[in-house]
Amino acid sequence: MALSDVGSTNAFALECARAGEPGGLWITACRQSLGRGRRGRTWVSEEGNLYASLLVIDPAPVTRIGTLPLVAAIAVYRTLKPFFAATPQALAIKWPNDILVDGRKINGILLESEMLTGGGLAVVIGCGINCRHHPDNPAYPTTDLADCGIDVAPENLFPRLAAAMADALAQWNRGGGFFSIREEWLRAARGVREPVTVNLMEGQIRGVFEDIDADGYLCLSVGGELKRISAGDLFFAQATGTRS
Repeated sequence: MALSDVGSTNAFALECARAGEPGGLWITACRQSLGRGRRGRTWVSEEGNLYASLLVIDPAPVTRIGTLPLVAAIAVYRTLKPFFAATPQALAIKWPNDILVDGRKINGILLESEMLTGGGLAVVIGCGINCRHHPDNPAYPTTDLADCGIDVAPENLFPRLAAAMADALAQWNRGGGFFSIREEWLRAARGVREPVTVNLMEGQIRGVFEDIDADGYLCLSVGGELKRISAGDLFFAQATGTRS
């Protein structure tokens, strides 16, 4: 379903779920007036970028839903990879699902879920890709495809995203195929075996990024102890003392 202006494609998709939509529905919009990022942050939603949300119903057992954000990351990574065929090293994934181009964030992924009154779990996979604009945020360096010398309209990028998402979800196979997704994610990831800082709701933790486990958790080595982290904002250590 293609919309012009909407508050939030994620919120609209959840409304469709409450109304009985069986799932498999994509919502796209030219512009969002109430776009959201992780932890309730505002997501800048100017016209010219891609804003799309996929509604799925009961996509996997609840114990496996936690790996879905990494599946979404792989789908967006695969969508963008052909545009960087000449410089594949420019692309990397930052845990859990940010795609970086030369260290600058080019997308936003937000998953939201809701138990429906009639039973079933509605999950929305919201994906924003910066095609022509990017926010100015010193804490999180950003970019867009046009800034990278790539001219692609959001309506032309969307079919690539939809196909990549379908392939990644099929490979994930309701969580049973996460092993192969995890392997691909780790090959594309930035920061593995390196010192990182993770900002949590309750504070900050520093350690070495060791792995991603079978539940999609970040495994951080802190003083010889392995800690599992389900959610947070990751920053890379830099020689200059800056973070990205």
